[in-house]
Amino acid sequence: MATQMKYLFVASLVWVMAAVTVQADPYPDQILKFDQQPMISLIIDGNEYNGHDELSTAYGNHLQGQYSGTYMADDFADRFDTPVVHVRWWGSYLNEQVGTAGAQKFLIAWETDVPVGSNNPYPYSHPGDLLQGEVVSRISLPVGAPPPGGSFTEKIIHPGGPSNGFEALYEYNAELACPFPQQPDTVYWLKIVALVDPTTDGNVEWGWHNRDYTIPDPLASVPPAVVPGEHDQRPLIDPGYPTPVWHFQDDAVQGSLGIAVNPENWCQVLVNQASYFDQYYVNGVDGPGPVPGVHEGIGQFSKDLAFQLYTIPEPTTLVLLSGVIALVVARRRI
Repeated sequence: MATQMKYLFVASLVWVMAAVTVQADPYPDQILKFDQQPMISLIIDGNEYNGHDELSTAYGNHLQGQYSGTYMADDFADRFDTPVVHVRWWGSYLNEQVGTAGAQKFLIAWETDVPVGSNNPYPYSHPGDLLQGEVVSRISLPVGAPPPGGSFTEKIIHPGGPSNGFEALYEYNAELACPFPQQPDTVYWLKIVALVDPTTDGNVEWGWHNRDYTIPDPLASVPPAVVPGEHDQRPLIDPGYPTPVWHFQDDAVQGSLGIAVNPENWCQVLVNQASYFDQYYVNGVDGPGPVPGVHEGIGQFSKDLAFQLYTIPEPTTLVLLSGVIALVVARRRI
């Protein structure tokens, strides 16, 4: 019980600190509620790893609103009952295929969870029914200005390049026109797909970056509310691996899909996903490969994707968190 209370206290404190430190994008009143950070310059045993990106791009016609291609999706759950209003994620243009000016639109879709069981022919969970989705459009803003609803911004955070052996890494921030009203301690799937019109955008191949598995997410749901929830895979799979491998719930998945969007209302979307393939980290790219007699490498571990979810807390939650802050300050003075 003491351990659980400590865990909740730390999570609340992290949530409060996020509220203090966020700047213009997200908005200052938007609070971090789920946090899987990107792998950037991760050093393990003296070697640097920068992760990799999996294709998540669909091609079609912006005017007709019909797209088809490949998606990536990842599951999540947190302990807060307030809606997602802002999404931050990370990705790259595979082989630096940025087309005319990079991705101009993204699908952000929220879906139910199909857990492992009698109604699931796969040995892993995967996305189910579409609950809500929208298409966000790229916008250029003055430095420090947040995007309006239904738009996203893109900025480069690591140059990559041939000398570094990987593509440039970008950060994306989307302000939702249609906030997602999730329930606490409930597993959902998030699907983010670049929507490309080759006639105007050119040859674009966008991929979603993976999580830095050495950094835990204290905001994610944990047992017994969600099982296995946020947990360290290392003791279960390979205790000899040199770092923790933090992971939420089940594998990220990839597959093919078709998308239909109402060009007059980008919050009206249909998603038809035809396949699911679980994803794993890559030896030598996301972490050390096998070391005979020591460990079997990072490639045996299920992969998470890099994204953050933000919300606007209810007044009662703010009062509760204010009490947490006061308690911290009081203990420091004792």
